Amino acid sequence: MTSPTAPFTSMRAWLRHLASTDRLAAIREGVSLQHELAAISKRLDGRQATLFRRPGGQAMPVVSGFMSRRSWIAEAMGVPESQLLARFRLAVEHPLRSQEVVREAAPCQQVVHDFKASPGDILKLLPIPTHSEHDHGPYITAGLVIARNPKTGIQNVSINRIQISGPDKLGVLLLPRHLHSFFQAAEAQGEALDIAIVIGVDPLTALASQAIVPIDFDELEIAGALHCRPLRVVRCTSNGVHVPADAEIVIEGRLLPGRREPEGPFGEFPKYYSAREEREVIAIDAITHRRDPIFHTIVPAEMEHLLLGAIPREATLLAHLQRSFPNVIDVHLSIGGVARYHLNVQMKKKREGEPKNVILGAFGGHYDIKQVIVVDEDVNVHDPAEIEWAVATRFQADRDLVVITGAQGSPLDPSTTVPFADNKPPAHLQGMSAKMGLDATKPLASSAHVFTRVHIPGEREIDLAAVIVATGGAAVSGTPLDGVEV
Repeated sequence: MTSPTAPFTSMRAWLRHLASTDRLAAIREGVSLQHELAAISKRLDGRQATLFRRPGGQAMPVVSGFMSRRSWIAEAMGVPESQLLARFRLAVEHPLRSQEVVREAAPCQQVVHDFKASPGDILKLLPIPTHSEHDHGPYITAGLVIARNPKTGIQNVSINRIQISGPDKLGVLLLPRHLHSFFQAAEAQGEALDIAIVIGVDPLTALASQAIVPIDFDELEIAGALHCRPLRVVRCTSNGVHVPADAEIVIEGRLLPGRREPEGPFGEFPKYYSAREEREVIAIDAITHRRDPIFHTIVPAEMEHLLLGAIPREATLLAHLQRSFPNVIDVHLSIGGVARYHLNVQMKKKREGEPKNVILGAFGGHYDIKQVIVVDEDVNVHDPAEIEWAVATRFQADRDLVVITGAQGSPLDPSTTVPFADNKPPAHLQGMSAKMGLDATKPLASSAHVFTRVHIPGEREIDLAAVIVATGGAAVSGTPLDGVEV
């Protein structure tokens, strides 16, 4: 499909585009918010986005899966799929400062529910699904959590899983990243951290939220660069956080100091459940939304979830590697590796041993990575069969394998805690992982044709429509067997 010439800058415009190209399925009214909505979305994952009318009897519709193919995200960005990482990287390197607008110009604040003035119930206002079988209950999975650094005032954007713990209370998982650092700084002073949870943004703003950038780098400015114009933002009604003005829904609240309550279990991106543990708590101060909002949910561990995390990481890892190894051509976080743990690297090898250096550099690029496979420039890093072929024919474990033990890994990888199956490991051992690298490149020097790929001349130039005269029972001049004695 031909990419548009300009990026899509609103969720509604993107949904209209998907509908016009038969990639948005309208689902019957009354689908249950408990499991059924997620089940339908999963069945259509990667084929069609889903729009649920009056799910669970609620008036507000729910949409899911509108970023569930890599090609769709490139299309929303207005570039060919081959330029996806380069375009994202350019936006990271050249952010655009957001444009603040007044409340009257912000659709996300057309309706305001002030929980401080009049206590409310989030589940009566928003159609929040329960996704997986053993999830504790309803979870917000597509909420952009925005907070300001208490020391500098610069914002950070992330997506965190958010449990509905009560009418005006939420539980949240904070991994050891920027939001966690902000909260630690506020909590050390005995203060709450003001936050906003933004639901229902365009694909590019959602993608920008996952950029791997230094602390005090506002990801909303990356969204502006992806849009090719400054992102419109508005100040929250109850705190100083700035949110996308054209979003569908905003939950305003505070991370409470000195407060921890049970959160989980929840089905996470590795396709396993994380345990129920004492985690941070958010108090809801207000909920604002458009007059006719659409709620966005991401089905955990499916393509929308995986690609949102993969593409920004790939762009960052490619830039990271190319700084030291300019002959690295492309990278890909495989879906089988849950788009986080397994990295394929394509390079033009110039010296023996160089792929092992690339492997070590990749491990330093992000602690989640636990396996790296390096291949030559003739191997497609996006094709699992090509990668497996390279390993099968260019790799020998006794000379081409790199193993590192006792490294930091993902705390959500269940294999890191197997030795402690009966007891939770101490904090300093949680997420400890082994790393494995495979040099699946061919040697620079070898006997004639030993590593020459089999190729049939003219294969790619053949016009099949011009040479096939019959297929199956329908033919131009009878059947495929006409004139052939069998």
